[in-house]
Order: sequence, then structure tokens, then C-alpha cells
Amino acid sequence: MTSSSPLSNLKPRRPVRTLSPEVARKIAAGEVIDRPNAIVRELLDNAVDSGADSISVEIEGGGIDRIRISDNGYGMTKEDLLSCARPHATSKITDAADLMKLTTLGFRGEALASIAAVSRLSIASGNWKMRASLTEDHILEQIPLVQNGQGTIVMSEGLFENYPARRVFLKRPASETLMCRETFVEKALARTDIHFRLTIDKELRLDLQKGVSPEERFVSALELKYSPERFALLKAENGDEWKFTLVIGESDVYRTDRKQIFIYVNGRRVQEYSLLQAIEYGCQGFFPNGTHPVAALFAEVNPGSVDFNIHPAKKEVRFKDISGLHHGVSSTVKQHFSALGIKSSQEYEAKDLKENSDLPGFDFSYSSSSGTSLKINEPSASGRGSLSSDYSPSYSYSKKVKENDLRSRFFNYEKSSSSALASMALSFDSADKITQSEKSSSNGSTQNGTQPESGIFTKNAPQFTQSDKDGFSYIGTVLNCFLLAQVKDTLYFIDQHAAHERILFNKIMETGTEKQNLLIPLIIETQTEEESNAVKQSLNDLEKTGFTGKQTAEGRFEFTTSPARWKGTEEDLKTALLDKMQSPKDILYSVAAMSACRSAVMDGDILDRAAAEKLARQALELPDPHCPHGRPVWTTLSKEQLFARVRRTI
Repeated sequence: MTSSSPLSNLKPRRPVRTLSPEVARKIAAGEVIDRPNAIVRELLDNAVDSGADSISVEIEGGGIDRIRISDNGYGMTKEDLLSCARPHATSKITDAADLMKLTTLGFRGEALASIAAVSRLSIASGNWKMRASLTEDHILEQIPLVQNGQGTIVMSEGLFENYPARRVFLKRPASETLMCRETFVEKALARTDIHFRLTIDKELRLDLQKGVSPEERFVSALELKYSPERFALLKAENGDEWKFTLVIGESDVYRTDRKQIFIYVNGRRVQEYSLLQAIEYGCQGFFPNGTHPVAALFAEVNPGSVDFNIHPAKKEVRFKDISGLHHGVSSTVKQHFSALGIKSSQEYEAKDLKENSDLPGFDFSYSSSSGTSLKINEPSASGRGSLSSDYSPSYSYSKKVKENDLRSRFFNYEKSSSSALASMALSFDSADKITQSEKSSSNGSTQNGTQPESGIFTKNAPQFTQSDKDGFSYIGTVLNCFLLAQVKDTLYFIDQHAAHERILFNKIMETGTEKQNLLIPLIIETQTEEESNAVKQSLNDLEKTGFTGKQTAEGRFEFTTSPARWKGTEEDLKTALLDKMQSPKDILYSVAAMSACRSAVMDGDILDRAAAEKLARQALELPDPHCPHGRPVWTTLSKEQLFARVRRTI
């Protein structure tokens, strides 16, 4: 029997070799240029850095056949052209120290060399033109003066024609064109001082004028259907450390994904989740569940406190300390929407309808001087509360509202919007659901005490419910979750859960929160001095919300009480304070919102008629008719809209 060596199955040893310049250039190019939009990205960075205020991009065949970018910047000399496409040639930095204080978009010195390695590159400036590729090494020729001697024209042709292994992985030209367009838009969003033009297959697609507002550039570049007036421009700064400008849509301008949230740091679009997270934290409670804002954050930070030299495409960034900027963004967004409330979205809905519909609006004015208000019982011994029917709400509401299409205003209630919400809800106390049965009249008489006339059609038959002097009447419950009421010629569909939730939430926020003593203190340990300072500064405000804490050692804090309704863990508190960087008021808001959500009546719960009617009245009285999580409490259907749907004239 023949024995084999344990090493006999190993592959032959391969010695270390130095790659040829050609192979090395292709590998380096693959890190920077993976598809046509990477060329657009790199060349646009150079054009912006050149000081141009007009840049044109032309794309043919998805950018595979041809990409041409021209600018009116300071241009290139003959000497620049002779060395610009060689590896690591750049005008942006001179030594390693410059990497820690970058003020330009491009800086690696790899872009032009990489483009020349995978395509036919040509650059024209002044009266000189340079060609470079794998087969041509900086061939220079004199040409007639281009663009009146202003700026530079850079062109890439035949991408990956000398690299077939990579070309087979490109998508169809239409898909590559779309990615090039997205890259163009990303660059154009950040620079309203530059005129950008995009031509695709010889057809002008985007013409973005300079000198416009950030909101106008945002809407036009993304070709949004909304008016720029639907977007706010928010600003904040902290000395020389950071400042930012944020363009953000109103609460009814949203998407079900985050694809239209743009984050820019020092002019570059980056993938920075913490800043995206800061925007969304600020929006909590103002947008419907499961939706995301449409926004663009343009942050400027001290170049010495940020490092872009960690990704070939400069898409990622490393901060020395992002906590201050994170808190500045989230608090600014929250303050904006808190001050704005619901007013703007209603006004803009009216404006949109006026522009897109002939349906008339209505004036609604309702008031009552009964002097009593909605009464919400405290949790009973069973741990649940109830909605009392022995109240008569005072109601005062006056607002001109334009009716929108029911399908666009009607939000579906999702009972389980997210697993995180469901798990958090288990942490809070709950209140009784309303299960009283509706009482019917035993004598069969109508509300006004008269007997109905016989027969199907009666001239003077009373309505199901009588309207009061202000035109309000309660009709009943529909679809097991909506209270249907009529005010003059308009029907109101009131989400009973959202309405009750908002009422409970308002009560909790008005009365504050009770404390509960903890048998085992909650321990929060910080890792940095910045985190410790943040917790220290929050201790007084935390105590007002129910968290009593003190510092017991360096980087160690103990909390001996918490809000009575709060059932979270030590890790939950740490996440809120350090990871989410929530303020004490935000923590209290979350406690109140989740407690109210858990305590409110649910879909399918049956309310007795008196309680349902008065809940409907109170819902229409709410100053902010949204639940704490951002869903609208009610939507409407006017007589004119209903007639239009059945094609009937009034």
C-alpha cells in the first residue's frame, strides 16, 4: 500500500511577484471606476473644484459609449495635461497632512489615471488636447481654442472595451443611464451656485439654473410633484465646529422608503446612518407610521474633525465626534415640526386641491358653550381605564378647509406597524377598552318623540340622528373602527383609536408623570467625556420627567426612580440617552405616546352611542388632529365630492 504525504494535496507554491504596470492600473481602476456613473462622479468633482459656475454633462449609450463633461472653470495648462492622468497625480494635496484638512471634493489623484486605464480618455483645455489610454500615453496635440479659452472638456469613450471581463457585468444602457442621472442629481443638489445641464442621448433632460434657493433646486433636480413652498429650510450652527442647512418637506410629503433622504458632509454625499437617523428622530410623532421624510442635509464641519480617506469613492466618512451635530439636527427638526403643528399641511392640502381639482371647499364653524369636557377615567383596579359617557364636551372650532380626494387623504390604520412598536407597547400600562353595548329605545319612537309614518317613502320622515343648531350630527360606527359624523354638508370619518389615543396623550402630557421607586437602580456607564457631559446636563430635566439620577463615579450614573408608566430596561434608557441622544422631553413624549396607544380603544371595540358621539365631538375639537405617532385622526368627504363620484350634479 502506497502512503501519501499530508502535503501531497496542496497546490504548488507561488512566489511573490511585482505586478506589471498595466495589471496594477486595471486593479486600481477597478476600485474607483466600476461603472459609467463612477466616471460621472469623479469628473463632476473635478469640474466643481475648478471653480466653474456652469457644468454640462452629456451621456450616450448609458455612459458606456461616451461621457462628455465640460465646465467654465480655470482650465488646465499644457504642463497639467502632460501629467494629469498618471497614477496619483493631483493638484488637490501636496503631503499626507493635507488629508486631515480637505477642502476639495477630489483629492486622491486616481480618477483620471483609472479612467484612462479602462476607456479612451481625452481632455481639451485652452488650445491643447491630451489623449490617454492603455495604448496611448499622454499624447498631446495643439488644437483651435476651445470654449473661448475657458474651462475644460473631458471625454471618456468605449468604457471597458479593453476589459471585457468587467464589461459583461454592466447593466443595460437604460439602467446605466439612470445611475448616471442619479449621480448627476446628487452633485447638483449641493451647489445651487452652479448651473448644471444634463443631456442624455442628445436630448436635454435637466437644466438646473444657478442662483435658486435650496428648496427650488431640490424640487427641480428630483422632479418632485410638490411645490418648493412645501419644503422648509432649516439652519443651525455651533461656532467653528459645525453648521448645517436642511431642506425638508412638510409632514404630508413623505415616502415609504429612505431613498429621498440625502446626507452631505462638506459638499460630498455620504452614507452616514447616524445623521439620517437624526433627521428621523426629529420627525417622530409628525409623520404617519412607516413613512419617511423627503429631505437633504448639507452639513459643514471642521475639516480637521472628519476623515474622508476611508473609501475609494469617498462615500463613507469618519467623525471624531458626531454627537453634537446629531443632536443639533434632531432637535432642530423636532422644534420645526412642533412649532409648525398641523397648520401648514392643511393649508398646503387646500392649495394642492385648488390647483388640481374643481371641487369647492367649505367653511366650517362650530361652537358650543356646554362648559363640560371629555372625562377619561384613571386606570381601575384591573389595570385598565375607561371612557365615561357622562360628559358633554365644549367645542370651538373655526377653520377654512379645502376637501381633498378621499383616497389621498385616507390613511389605513396598521395594527402592527413594526415589531419594535409592538414590543415597546408591552412595556406600558393599559386601560380598559370600551365594551358597552349601544342602548336602543324600547318604545320605538324617534329622537324627537314622533312616530315614523308608514310606507317606504315619507315626506317628513326624521333623519337617523338630528343635527344640532351648529350642523353637527353623529351617525354611527362604520367598518368597526370609524366614527361617522356629519357637519353641515361634510362627512367626517373619525378613527376611534387615533382620536382616543390623542386625547389620552394630551392628558398625560398636561398632568405630567408620576414616579416609581426602583428596587434595583438603573446603571448608565458612559465611554467618553462627551457622553458623560451629555448625561450630566440632562439630570435636572430627567428628574422632571420621572428619572431621578446622580453621578456615583467617573462615567457612572445611577437612577433610582423612573416614570410610573415606564416599563423599559436599563438598556432602553442607555439607548435613549446615548445612542439616540434623545432629550428628556423626547423620552417623556415616547412614554406618553406608547402609554396612550396601549390604553386607547382598538379597532372592533364597541362604544355605547353616547360615548361614541361625544368622542367624535372631542376629536373634531383637537388642536392637532393627529395621533402622537403622526397619523391623522379624521378624514372627510364633502357632499360635492360624493356627488362627483356618482356623477350627479348639485
